[in-house]
Amino acid sequence: MFEEILGLPVHVLVIHAVVVFVPLLAVLAIAYVGLPRWRHRLDWALGLLAVAAPVTAYVAVKSGEALTDALVARGFQGPILDQIFDHSRYGDILLRIVVPLGIVAILLLVATSGHPRVPQLPALVVPVLAVAAVGLAIAALIYVYLTGHSGAETVWGTTL
Repeated sequence: MFEEILGLPVHVLVIHAVVVFVPLLAVLAIAYVGLPRWRHRLDWALGLLAVAAPVTAYVAVKSGEALTDALVARGFQGPILDQIFDHSRYGDILLRIVVPLGIVAILLLVATSGHPRVPQLPALVVPVLAVAAVGLAIAALIYVYLTGHSGAETVWGTTL
């Protein structure tokens, strides 16, 4: 399922979505926390990205594993394989950051919605979620860069 689409590796296709959705989720989460007057305009986009970014990150990790297995089966070894494994470790860490960021963003949306079905929450809930969202967003931005850079170096670093 995660190997190929129309003869192209799925990983090569889906990473573009990760490179767009994860930074957008991070920036929107920070904006949602820092600009409370704009929350009503940002909430729908934050909600969509809170789901889309973790899903695309998961597909990128799984398709990357499939691509790595295919490269190992073809006989790849040595330093290039070490670079691939480094890139894979960054991707795994990114996934472990983006999933909680998506969950925290959704919880923040619910906690600040003012909807009558949302019970009265303790006063510390929103600030704790806000701090968690900003911290996870910063970590996501760092790791999307590290993951993307290591992948680009692996593919293009020796040819430029």
